[in-house]
Amino acid sequence: MTDAPDPAAELASLAAQIAEHAARYHRDDAPTISDAAYDALVRRNAELEAAYPALVRADSPSLVVGASAAAQFGKIVHARAMLSLDNAFDDASVIEFAQRVRRFLSLAPDAAVALTAEPKIDGLSASLRYEHGRLVHGATRGDGTTGEDVTANLRTVTDIPQTLPAGAPAIVEVRGEVYMAKADFLALNAASERQFANPRNAAAGSLRQLDVSVTARRPLRFFAHGWGEMSAVPADTQAGVMAAFKAWGFPVSDRLTLCATVDAALAVYRAIEAERAALPFDIDGVVYKVDRLDWQARLGQVSRSPRWALAHKFPAERATTELLAIDIQVGRTGVLTPVARLAPVGVGGVIVTNATLHNADEIARRDVRVGDTVELQRAGDVIPQILRWTTDPDTHAALPSFVFPDTCPQCGSLALAQAGEVARRCTGGLICPAQRIERLRHFVSRHALDIDGLGDERIELFVREGWLDAPADVFRLHTHRDALLAMKGFKDTSVDKLLAAIEARRTVAFDRLLFGLGIRHVGETTARDLARSYRDWPSFAARMDACVALWRDTAPAVGEVPDKFRRRVANDLAALVSVGGIGPEVAEALTDFWAEAHNQALLAALLDEISVAPLVFETRASPVAGKTVVFTGSLETLSRDEARAQAEALGAKVAGSVSAKTDLVVAGPGAGSKLAKAATLGIEVIDEAAWAAIVAGV
Repeated sequence: MTDAPDPAAELASLAAQIAEHAARYHRDDAPTISDAAYDALVRRNAELEAAYPALVRADSPSLVVGASAAAQFGKIVHARAMLSLDNAFDDASVIEFAQRVRRFLSLAPDAAVALTAEPKIDGLSASLRYEHGRLVHGATRGDGTTGEDVTANLRTVTDIPQTLPAGAPAIVEVRGEVYMAKADFLALNAASERQFANPRNAAAGSLRQLDVSVTARRPLRFFAHGWGEMSAVPADTQAGVMAAFKAWGFPVSDRLTLCATVDAALAVYRAIEAERAALPFDIDGVVYKVDRLDWQARLGQVSRSPRWALAHKFPAERATTELLAIDIQVGRTGVLTPVARLAPVGVGGVIVTNATLHNADEIARRDVRVGDTVELQRAGDVIPQILRWTTDPDTHAALPSFVFPDTCPQCGSLALAQAGEVARRCTGGLICPAQRIERLRHFVSRHALDIDGLGDERIELFVREGWLDAPADVFRLHTHRDALLAMKGFKDTSVDKLLAAIEARRTVAFDRLLFGLGIRHVGETTARDLARSYRDWPSFAARMDACVALWRDTAPAVGEVPDKFRRRVANDLAALVSVGGIGPEVAEALTDFWAEAHNQALLAALLDEISVAPLVFETRASPVAGKTVVFTGSLETLSRDEARAQAEALGAKVAGSVSAKTDLVVAGPGAGSKLAKAATLGIEVIDEAAWAAIVAGV
């Protein structure tokens, strides 16, 4: 037994569980765990990634913003992405945030970085678009790119102006938080049969009503805290723009403070924390933003969050309750995950009934047993986790230790942990009901083939009927139309709507198909990176064939044990795949999938039913769009991170070495071998000033 769980295995388990429960909650409106239990998974994932940054997975939940727009609402594509915020849980992380800003901007270590600080309202993010002074539409954040069209609902919120005063820009997107005051929440629960868990859930449920009259009766409020597209920005600082918003009639926090130093920002945090209980609305922290907008523009963003903002969360709250049971859930990748079922207990305003126990080693390390009294913690106000048992020692000793199963509770197949992993996986694959259903759910999910009307209940029904065993069977459901119509609850209209939704997906984007196959370690980001690189399915298939050939040609190596062989060849595979960010782990997983005869049969059957469209992606028009750029030498006016961010924003790919595929080299002082190789290959070389001119000219 190990002293602690393996972080890589735990991250793999967390990614699978979070994806599964996010789909059930956001896509199907049928969650199987509480909000608190789901938040616990997300927080634990963030903690591990912070502790082990080298282990951040390509399909990490931390790279995902929100969730897809619900099918019952129309969709609005945001003119500019609505991002999430990185979190901090201590002063040191806030200080490091300011230091990262200075390093990225190539500022002196003691340079002043002014920050705004304001309470982080615990509500539902919304974007309001005004054109020529009139509110034209409003949307939820959704997945950050596409949100739900809740314009009619937002028009009922009295805090939101319907028109802007003369002098406001022609286009303004105001972003903020829809929330419910504590007193209004308590009154709503007292008068309603439905009991909301907290004001945030009440606000979200009230805004996302198909019947707008229901929303109009709910006491929703709004705070503005940012913006998306604006045809003319009214100030050159964050604080200045927020002052303009207030003048235009938008509620802005009266606790928004401009802080000249990090110490001043931390003082604001402590003051807000001290008065938190007396505030009329729920908050879960303080948000800091770099005040200068030109610095915000230079800092840009990472995958899901801006580099210029940070959410400083409040400390954990704790409670004790009884551990009633430990259930084993089987995810779509076959991971067996233990879930603690708890006697309901309130922690920080949320009723907690479940908590993840991660894996067998975690249970053994904490020695928690069914029947124990356990102490819970919600870190950052949203994350429940079991800290320890607090039972009388003699009573605890009399309780039986939990025995983790070595077979799958769904199909009885062996459940094994791979070399170097703690997580146990069912070996049953598609014969396992849990995996078959979950893999089919994943295949039709929003970020994969996105087939409306094929939710959990229908998938489970069609599997029971024997109509669905593999992805290709989705496109053969039309052959069961008559049988469908004979079933209770299916009418001509609903059946034809479902079949039409399936037919509409017979042409699928390359990256969506690849993600939908559910290959281990291949999340949305990795699938998109592969699709960007290979562009079309035949090119990708040819490279995978080459990887399989390399695998098989190298297999007879003499004197190598399988694990050693796999590690060595996995590095060769990563080189053969030759896509930035695709390492040995992903390359091996792709090759493992591609080498299996049953997977080739699955793909062949699927490709008989669908066609794969090349990935189409937008880039800003620029002289370097679609080109490969290498930066070398010392950059004097910007950091290497900022240079990379600029190039990627212009549609270029940044490489670390010069090759025949390189289109442009940006050379600073001290450039050596890369500059010499560029000269040998006849590659265009420019200096930093010329690069700045390209950026400024776009």
